[in-house]
Amino acid sequence: MPDVSLDEVEALSYRALSGHGADDEVATSVARAIRIAEANNNKICGLYYLESYCLQLDTGRIAGAATPEVSVDRPGAVRVDAKLGFAQPAFAAGFDQAVAAAQANGICGYSVEHSHTATSLGFFTEQFAMAGFLAIGATNATPRVAPPGGSKALLGTNPIAMAVPDGNGGVAFQFDFSTSAVALGKITMAQAAGETIPLGWAVDADGEPTTDPTAALGGSLVSAGGYKGFGIGLMVELLASALTGGNRSVDVPPLKTPEGPPHDLGQFYIVIDPGAFSDQAFYDHLAALAASIADQPGTRLPGSKRDQPATITVDDDLWSKLSGLAETTTSDA
Repeated sequence: MPDVSLDEVEALSYRALSGHGADDEVATSVARAIRIAEANNNKICGLYYLESYCLQLDTGRIAGAATPEVSVDRPGAVRVDAKLGFAQPAFAAGFDQAVAAAQANGICGYSVEHSHTATSLGFFTEQFAMAGFLAIGATNATPRVAPPGGSKALLGTNPIAMAVPDGNGGVAFQFDFSTSAVALGKITMAQAAGETIPLGWAVDADGEPTTDPTAALGGSLVSAGGYKGFGIGLMVELLASALTGGNRSVDVPPLKTPEGPPHDLGQFYIVIDPGAFSDQAFYDHLAALAASIADQPGTRLPGSKRDQPATITVDDDLWSKLSGLAETTTSDA
């Protein structure tokens, strides 16, 4: 397996995206997100998705040259229509307006509407934290999670993320996780590797617990924490689809197939300025919370103290395939 630098990851991703129809700003934004996912060892949201991005650009499933439209109809509500393009450039298009709205009002609702999958929510919420705001994000996906006691998938893995500022331009802590027991990608990766999965991740088509990833993909995932996790998944569903006008999970087409209708997904962010509420007391409480956790050896705030590697290890076949995509343009296909 080759070791490649993060610069190489970003450069290859940019070449592949731009060669398959993404304009410069779009390719730059998405390649940066891939780089950060790989730096955080978030393999499912990194190079793992690049091939599908390129193939969907080729078929027009993703609008690679979409120009997002930003609207602010009310002081605390900022909306971006992604025009069926990538979520990353759409988010960037309205970011400054969302920051300004949160500063002016103390809190802001920020929606990204009609976009391709956001892939990693933490990529977005941490940008708010680095700008000094606490941010909570939500999005939905293809139906994969059955209600407790059921066997028919109704919700997506419906991730939720939160990032907290440290008051010095950094991130004190963050989390980004699916409300299902596990992300779907971990099951597809286990299937590809010929591995089993732990009990408690999924049920088969008859609603029976299974360790077979193929049976799991033919059945459904289960919620993290049973009915409690399902309730959080429902909350995410309303934030991500009902508030943005995007697809409900049951209407979201498969995310990685080259052909098919656009994803038409939404993401919703709640952006809070600590200075509008408890101000410095917020950071005092945060420091006390961090200290109480640090008092226990081997513990840390989630997402804190991340090491950024100089290089990452990539599967040979994956790197070879992506290198080929980076050298092929849409006109060559």
